[in-house]
Order: sequence, then structure tokens, then C-alpha cells
Amino acid sequence: MIERVDVADAFRLEHYETIPMLSRAVADLRSEARMLVPRLAGRRIRMVSSTARGGGVAEMLPKLVVLMRDLGLDVAWDVIGSERPEFFALTKRLHNMIHGAGEPHLAEPDRALYETVSRENAAALARDSAPDDLVVIHDPQPAGAGALLRSDRGGRAVWRCHIGLDRTTPSTDAAWAFLRPWLAPYDRAVFSATEYVPPFLAGRSTVVQPAIDPMSHKNRELNPHKLVGILCNSGLKREGQPVLTPPFEHRVRRLLPDGTWAVAAEAEPIGLLYRPVVAQVSRWDRLKGFGPLMEGFTRLKLGLDAGRTVPERHRRRLELVRLVLAGPEPGTIQDDPEARDVLDDLGRRWLALPERVREDVAVVTVPMASRKENALTVNALQRCATVAVQNSIQEGFGLTVTEAMWKHVPVLGTRACGIRHQIRDGVDGVLVDDPADPEEVSERLDALLADPVARKRMGASAQRRAHDEFLVFGQVARWLRILAELVRSPEPETRGAGPP
Repeated sequence: MIERVDVADAFRLEHYETIPMLSRAVADLRSEARMLVPRLAGRRIRMVSSTARGGGVAEMLPKLVVLMRDLGLDVAWDVIGSERPEFFALTKRLHNMIHGAGEPHLAEPDRALYETVSRENAAALARDSAPDDLVVIHDPQPAGAGALLRSDRGGRAVWRCHIGLDRTTPSTDAAWAFLRPWLAPYDRAVFSATEYVPPFLAGRSTVVQPAIDPMSHKNRELNPHKLVGILCNSGLKREGQPVLTPPFEHRVRRLLPDGTWAVAAEAEPIGLLYRPVVAQVSRWDRLKGFGPLMEGFTRLKLGLDAGRTVPERHRRRLELVRLVLAGPEPGTIQDDPEARDVLDDLGRRWLALPERVREDVAVVTVPMASRKENALTVNALQRCATVAVQNSIQEGFGLTVTEAMWKHVPVLGTRACGIRHQIRDGVDGVLVDDPADPEEVSERLDALLADPVARKRMGASAQRRAHDEFLVFGQVARWLRILAELVRSPEPETRGAGPP
């Protein structure tokens, strides 16, 4: 039931130090580590999440684990599981409710299911636990298991919440009321923004913003030959000339007008490398705003047919621009059971588009079978984007925004809390006030496409901000401070876990 994730990474701190753009950040981390790592000697740090693939948590943990080990710490990463799919359907409801979406109703059977699966996972975690372990539990799915482990075995435990909403609603109130007894045993809680902290955790919470690894397959630089090779290998582009590397075993698939799916390159070419491209890469989630984005893009296209007067160069740009909506293959992420329904709904909306617009919108799924191939595919796709979009209705943070910023791609985002903490409107990108309003999405996208000078300026500013605020070295340093402070603080009285 508990899977130990084997984390392997060729890049250590010494490799990052050789890159001038990163050397100062590494030096700052080493300076902090010399003071803090000795305080953690002899203790194992145990990261626990609900999935090892897809989404921001699974993206961040491998490098966090590797760099903490590189600094001399004993770190492990475990993933909980369950043979009950209804458990992950429940935790997805909780996820949505914390974001303010969904009906604010959780019944006694929901509480019983959560407790049962939590006890099963807690028992599995306990078989490989020691009293001195520092346990870091990520998000609501394993929160109950971590709470039970903390109450039964002692030690220290931190709950890391990667989601949230910057206001209260009946749904958020219901979700936090459900989780509150399970969060009581934790020594500390960590959120991505102060706005996300519920009042009952305010006295024992801190903020750590998510971060990216600049040398990962998803974020490292790609020279032109490598970029073209990945596009061909992944199935996003036909081979016009021979490429060095063989096709990936699992390839990107694209929705076709007859409702079937095929390797993207076997359909009408998307036009990557040749056309202006607007791209959103996200999980298939109702809160990601795929539908309004597609409708806004449709309005942009149909505006040309309405006789709108625009400069000739921009008219040509709007005629050629294509929208790419990309997400993981449904069913490949354990804790995201709604993905298939969201993608099916988006597919129906795509099929209903006017034909001349539909051919300029590509809905694609990116395989998850190989973490490396998936990351390289997303990297190449983001680097082909003229504008990256994250039209989220709500967003805990949004690492796809950070990734695009690092690649000096201007981002059209929203004022969802996680995104506005990254993008300064008009400086690093452009923010939409209402992501559910296709007209506003269309207008902001049109203005961004029309101004290449502003796009270049915003892209450069975005990369600098990602470098200064959202790289993994700063995140590791913040975790070292939290864990070292936890070890030095007096042992608190054991709090109960579970429903009152």
C-alpha cells in the first residue's frame, strides 16, 4: 500500500555551481546548510504524498529529496495508496472544496471512508518508522495517515498544503471542518501563501512557495537540434528530415474531428516552430479554465471574419495563430479521478466549434509512462509557445506558470492567488480579472499577441523573477530552517487524531 519512490538524479549541487546564472543561489544554500544540517543529524526526513507523477507535488519532490540528500541528510519519499477508488474521488472533492468549488456537503460515510483508508496507510507507514523521524505530509490525501502516525508513534510531523483559496465560502468552511481534527496532531503547517491559512492553523503555519529545478528535463535549455528532435520523437511534429534520436515508446495523441485519437503528427500539423502558438499545459481539471480559454480564442478568430480592422502584420498573426490545450493522459494520475470527464467535456466543446476555428485548436494528451519523456515533451511545447496561458479559475500556485517564466515566455494568467503571487501584471505577463469571461480572455490575448516588443520585455522580466524567487535552492533552504526549528523546539503534548 505504501510505495517507496526511487529518486535518481544525475545533477548535484556541484553541477549547478558551474553555471554562472545559478552559482550565487547555490552558494547561498550551502552557507545556510552549514549552520542547519548539523541540527538534523541522525534523523530521517520522510516525505509522504499521494502520487509520484503529474502535478506540482510530484514535480518538486524528486529534486527536493536529491538536494537535501546532497547536503548530507537522510531523506525518503513514500506514496500512499488504496484499492478503493472512491477514496480518491472523495479527496478530489475535498481538493475542489478547498478551492471553493463543489457542494459543501460531506456526510458520515465520507468521514468513515477517509478514516478507514487513513488507518490502513498509517499502519503501513508505521512498519518503517522511527521515533526520531521528521515526517512531512503533502496535501489532504495522506493527512489522516500522517496524523495517526504522529499520534501513535510520536516524533515530529509537518503538514504541507499545496492548495488553498484566498477567501472563505461554504465549501471551504466544510472542507476545513472535515480536515480540522486530522490536522490537530501536526507540529507545523506549511502553505504556499498566507491567504490560504485557515484561522485554526494561523499560530503554527509558515509559507514556502513552490519552486522549479532549472536543470530538470522540463526546464533545461534545449538547443534547436534537441528541440526539433523532441518534437519529432514525441509525436508532436512529423520528421521533415532524419533526426538523431528514436521515437518515444509512448507518443502525444491528438483529438480528431471524428472524435477518435491519433498520434498528433499523423493528423494535420499543429505548426509548432512555424506558427504563433498559444499553449496551456495543465491537468485536466475543471478549475483550470480550459473551456473559457478555448471560447476566448474562438472569439479572437471569428473577429477577423466580422471585418475587424487590424494592422496587416497582426491580421496575418491572428490568421496563423493556433491554440494548444495539453494535459496528461487521463487515468495515469492516481489522485485525479475527474480527468477523463473534464477531457471528454472539453472534447465535446471542441467538436462543436466552427470548422475553421476547430482546425486551429489542438487538444492533446501527453503520456506519463516515462517521466523523462513527459518532461522533455512539455519543455519543448512550452518553448514553442508565443504566449503561455494559465487561465485557472483557482490555483494553489501553478508551477506551469513558473516553468514558462523561466523559459522567458510571456504568460497570460489570472488573478487566482497562486498566479498573482508570481506574475506582476504588465511586468512579467498579463493577468485576466475574470477567467470565466471569454470576452476578456480574448481581449487580453489579442493585446499580448499584437505587441512583440512587450512580449519580449515581459519574458525577460519573468525569467529574472523566476530566478530570484522560484528556484529550488531557496525552497531547500526554507525547509532546512523549518525542520531545524522544529527539532530545537520543546516536544509538545501529543494531540489526538481523528474525528472528535
